[in-house]
Amino acid sequence: MVAPLRRSLFAAACLLLTQVASAGAIDKLHQFLDSTRTVRAEFTQTVVGRNARQGQVSSGVMVISRPGKFRWQIDKPYAQLLVGDGEKIWIHDPDLRQVTVRKVGAALGGTPAALLAGDSRIEKDFTLREAGERDGLEWVEAIPKAPDSGFDKVNLGFSGNDLRAMELYDSLGQTTSLVFARLERNPQLSPSLFRFTPPANTDVIGD
Repeated sequence: MVAPLRRSLFAAACLLLTQVASAGAIDKLHQFLDSTRTVRAEFTQTVVGRNARQGQVSSGVMVISRPGKFRWQIDKPYAQLLVGDGEKIWIHDPDLRQVTVRKVGAALGGTPAALLAGDSRIEKDFTLREAGERDGLEWVEAIPKAPDSGFDKVNLGFSGNDLRAMELYDSLGQTTSLVFARLERNPQLSPSLFRFTPPANTDVIGD
């Protein structure tokens, strides 16, 4: 009876240590949100379809002023701009000469920048779960509480106290993976970055 008891205690201790070791990722997310008012970062974005086939890879710059304002600028391979001014989200496609505008309530959560630009009370809108270590990062899984958020879950990967990656799993079966570089916390940002006026000769669709 002694040997089985020791094995049981050893297994329980290993499980407890594993849980303790991974218990910091949610705390890091809270610390990041509580201590960060503005963010500037470069990003590389990869979309993988339901059939696991890799789609388009794009890159650009993300700028955030919390709460509620962001600028998500894709430079390559095709230009696209998303601007959240706190009330509306503007999506500009220069090649199509088209701007789509939506109220924040309807669009919030549909983009990584919109998620990060929310207030610090993330557990008001998301259920958080420790997701362990992978690719050298500590991960948090965030599942939206609203059924119409546009995605099923989001994973956020931290290295130390810095956000390094995000994975968004949408309701269509697509996965959008983001890797951040040159991330700056609390830089001074011009308010003009979060204002958008549709260019002339551009179709405006939406609210």
